[in-house]
Amino acid sequence: MTVQTNVDAVTDRAASVLWRFGPMIYGPTILFALGEGAIIPLIPIIAARLGADVALAALVASALVVGQLVGNIPAGWAVAHVGERMTMATAGMLSLVGVLGMVFAPVLGVFAASVFLIGFCAAGFGLARHSFMTTRVPLAFRARALSLLGGTFRLGMFVGPFIAAGLLAVFGDEHAAIWFFGVCLVATVLLVLLGPDPEKQLQTSDEGPGVAEDTGEAVTGSIPTSERAGVFRTMWRFRRVLVRLGLAAASLSAVRSARQVVLPIWGLSIGLDAQTIALVVGISGAIDFALFYASGQVMDRFGRLWAALPAMLLMGAGFLALSFTHDLDSAAMWFAMFAAVLGVGNGLSSGILLTLGADVAPRADPAPFLGSWRTLTDAGGAVAPLAVSAIAAASSLGLATGAIGVVALLGAVAFARWVPMFVPKSAS
Repeated sequence: MTVQTNVDAVTDRAASVLWRFGPMIYGPTILFALGEGAIIPLIPIIAARLGADVALAALVASALVVGQLVGNIPAGWAVAHVGERMTMATAGMLSLVGVLGMVFAPVLGVFAASVFLIGFCAAGFGLARHSFMTTRVPLAFRARALSLLGGTFRLGMFVGPFIAAGLLAVFGDEHAAIWFFGVCLVATVLLVLLGPDPEKQLQTSDEGPGVAEDTGEAVTGSIPTSERAGVFRTMWRFRRVLVRLGLAAASLSAVRSARQVVLPIWGLSIGLDAQTIALVVGISGAIDFALFYASGQVMDRFGRLWAALPAMLLMGAGFLALSFTHDLDSAAMWFAMFAAVLGVGNGLSSGILLTLGADVAPRADPAPFLGSWRTLTDAGGAVAPLAVSAIAAASSLGLATGAIGVVALLGAVAFARWVPMFVPKSAS
């Protein structure tokens, strides 16, 4: 009875704290993701109209990811020096410059630079939220808070393309979606600057893990510090956790990114029409989205490994099994089934990269560390599609798919090895 009472008390407190974060964290996240999700499908189209061929249009579209990858380290510096709220507001205002550049770009180079700037600012916006939650959410419901953060982003990215389609139907111009993103950014900045400040509503909790300096062992208190360490000094100080647990996290990011590339290409390769492929991928995405909060519940109640290992094993087995079905008579059925398996696996991993980063970040000054952590995970996500393309070109799509499955299984082994070492026992 006492245990149940304690669980209920934690649940009630979690709901109260998460509700307070709504105006400043979850609301701006949905707005930013809605706008970004609306423009992503249209970037290659606008690039082509500015003179890009197919390969160059794809390169311009990748500028968003490259900008985010490059922006993580400067974002860590910004959050450490000016704070989370100002970093989010500044990132939103600079993104407006990128929006104007996309709308009025006279040449392809200006358009590509604008896309890069938006990706760069997205890194600052995302890291500021991550750092804020790391320092202010108690360990007892940290995973739920961060899984909800990931879920709100997924919701925006899921709905955004449908909004873009509606705007295209009404206005017949791709720039309408870019203007929509601009409106979302204005609302985001106003909400961040004028909304209630949870920093004043919620005192920083004393509980929360950190990682001791270069010992490879987790500790449960904060790291005493008299001054803020620089980004590169922080990277060196925490090199052990970054090289070990950080690479495991990068493998998960790579598998997630590969899923978005492999599924549509696989459907085309086995002869399915665009509508069927969209339906299968959409169902997989819906399963993924439906599980985002369950992932946080699992991590908070049973530990991080109970989400990381099933997710990686499911996705690893799904990719490996899918790689053997290409030439079967029932290839379409297997494609649909394993797409659903990958959706379940990805859904179970929702929020885990944010949560693990928060678990092992230094309590006193997490932003520089999180900049390094997010650079690693973003790099994994950026490299995976290139690896799939290269292996498929050199050999076959089946081999490329199987290789991603092997990466997932190796990542599961890495999580099993390094999570107990670096994540506090109460969370791992």
